[in-house]
Amino acid sequence: MEILLAAPRGFCAGVNMAIESLDLTLRKFGPPVYVYHEIVHNQYVVKTFKAKGAIFVDHLSEVPEGSTLLFSAHGVSPEIRKEAQARRLFAIDATCPLVTKVHLEAIKFAKGGYTIILIGHEGHDEVIGTMGEAPEAIVLVETTEDVDQLNFPEGGKLAYLTQTTLSVDDANRIIHRLKARFPWIEGPAKEDICYATQNRQEAVRTLAAEADIVIVLGSQNSSNSQRLRELAGENGKPGYLIDGPEDIRDEWFRGDEKVLITAGASAPESVVQSTVFYLVTKFNATMQEKVIRREEVHFPLPKVLREMVKEEAK
Repeated sequence: MEILLAAPRGFCAGVNMAIESLDLTLRKFGPPVYVYHEIVHNQYVVKTFKAKGAIFVDHLSEVPEGSTLLFSAHGVSPEIRKEAQARRLFAIDATCPLVTKVHLEAIKFAKGGYTIILIGHEGHDEVIGTMGEAPEAIVLVETTEDVDQLNFPEGGKLAYLTQTTLSVDDANRIIHRLKARFPWIEGPAKEDICYATQNRQEAVRTLAAEADIVIVLGSQNSSNSQRLRELAGENGKPGYLIDGPEDIRDEWFRGDEKVLITAGASAPESVVQSTVFYLVTKFNATMQEKVIRREEVHFPLPKVLREMVKEEAK
């Protein structure tokens, strides 16, 4: 067996920032620290923080008044921010800056009188937060078929935005259909799908041709990880999305395959390495890293945490 280890893979700058924020908040304030929704969509990360005293909630009514609260990397709606203020919560915002960019675009278009078509997955935390910025102005579409159901007056103010973790190919298909039906539609000044999502998809698209099977490290509720698994299938290779080596089934392998391993943007490198170790030990596999693109992106901590770090350094 030969392992092809894709790079880039795993944590993106937004996930790194959110995880560092929660870690620092727990150390500074002590447990419990409440987190609105999962800090990132990865079961390993969530379990690790639960053990440290983080409490993940889906409703702010679960958070005692006056508590410390962290907003996850996926962002929240203005209504959630207002509710946090009303409950006198000390809220720290760990929203990924690339998600914040989409929120600001939604606000700008809505103030300009536009109807906004948001391309994304219904029920995803990021989509809920973005739609909450201008619920009366946003229409959600998930497929080209959804676009075909839309009707808008010709020449009316119309714009589109996208969830940051979509399949680049799927998003482009929907955008092309939107432009075909509504040629006057406007888009963001710079595309919304994040650099890390694009880079990880590019790596799988490029390397799948060399592999017999693709293993994606990530959780089932991780949108960007699911897209990587789907991309393997679109390139004619069986793809499996797993949380770690405990999810591997030996019957997937003959023992002489080329196995491409990658990881979604919220999957830690430790689970990647434990998966590599499992295959090396079980199948006497060899491993080589295949670097498609290098990443050097870094996002700063939330301002309140940056100030705390500065005070500690004095």
